[in-house]
Amino acid sequence: MYEVSIKQSFSAAHILEEIGGNCENLHGHNFTVEVSISSHELKDAGILIDFRVLKEWTEEILNELDHKYLNEIDYFKNVNPSAENIAKFIYDSIKERVQCHNLDVSRVTVWESEDARVTYNGEKQ
Repeated sequence: MYEVSIKQSFSAAHILEEIGGNCENLHGHNFTVEVSISSHELKDAGILIDFRVLKEWTEEILNELDHKYLNEIDYFKNVNPSAENIAKFIYDSIKERVQCHNLDVSRVTVWESEDARVTYNGEKQ
C-alpha cells in the first residue's frame, strides 16, 4: 500500500456548543490539516498522485473554511464545528475528488494547536 500526505493550514473561528468551558465562547484557531491518500497501485509515471493535485484539491476545500465563522457554514448549521467534524467534512470532500481516480482517503488529521489533534479515517468496519 502506498500513501501520499500533504499538510496545509487555515484560520477560522467557531463556537462549540454543549461542551462547557471557554470553548462555548467565540474563539479561533490556526488549524493545520494533513490529508493522506492511498492505493495499492502506482500510476504509469511511478507516482500515486501528483502532490500538486492533492494540494489543489485540499486548498479548494480549505478555502471554504478559511477566515470564516464555521458555525455559519451550511455543513455546520446542525453539526458542532469541532475538530472531529471538521476532519470529517474535509475527508468527505476529498473522498468525492479521489474516487474517480481509483484512490482512497487514508485519513485526515486536523490540529487545533501544536499539541491537540484529531484524526478521521472514514467509516471503517
